[in-house]
Amino acid sequence: MFKYDTVAGTAKPYGTGDGTSPGEAVFVPAQDNGGEEDAGYLLSMVSHGATQGSELLVLDARDMTRIAAVEMPQRVPAGVHGSWVPDQQG
Repeated sequence: MFKYDTVAGTAKPYGTGDGTSPGEAVFVPAQDNGGEEDAGYLLSMVSHGATQGSELLVLDARDMTRIAAVEMPQRVPAGVHGSWVPDQQG
């Protein structure tokens, strides 16, 4: 996974490890983002090929650091899609 800065022309990678496949990341904005466009979280389902396991990976969208990884009780198929819908608007 990569975070691209189109202004600076840089990319920051996050590796999920050998034999893994991260899914499409979903951006979840922080509640108090202070106007920062990348203040929030990235959620991605990661498939582990060797063990046939899956985890939900949570990254800080600002610096691509890992916040949490939650093991799923059963395998989630690669390529699963999702979206984030806040419980309140405004």
